[in-house]
Amino acid sequence: MAVAKRPFWMHQMVEYVLGVALIASGLQSPTPIVPGVLGLLIIANAAITKGPVGAFRLLSKKVHRVIDVFLIVLTFVAAFQPWLDTESGARLIVVFIGVVYAFVWWQSNFTEKVKGPKVSAEGGGRSAEVGRFAGRLVGNGVNAVRRPRGDDR
Repeated sequence: MAVAKRPFWMHQMVEYVLGVALIASGLQSPTPIVPGVLGLLIIANAAITKGPVGAFRLLSKKVHRVIDVFLIVLTFVAAFQPWLDTESGARLIVVFIGVVYAFVWWQSNFTEKVKGPKVSAEGGGRSAEVGRFAGRLVGNGVNAVRRPRGDDR
């Protein structure tokens, strides 16, 4: 049974929320470096991807998917690393956000939209007829407004 995946715009929005939550967690912590840097990396990844909510649109969704895996692993490594001093509450939040990030990644649809061929109205058909009628109607209305009132031609 195929599971319906979430749209990519939702994935990007969740990344922004997770990044802001990590940064906010870092601001509340006496040791803000780990959650703050992770939050910035997650937000930057969402912002540079070609998606509906992307700010700079530099990377494709396929590349974004790979970077997501790297960031998820980095989140867990950063939570349990012994080199940088990190408060235990901040570590717990980083682990929790890593779990949420992994779940969102697993449930997201990363497929690129395929653009179809352009439809030409030159072939005629009902839509072309309706379009011509609407154009003539608007044109006649504009001409009626522009025409001087005393002119009865």
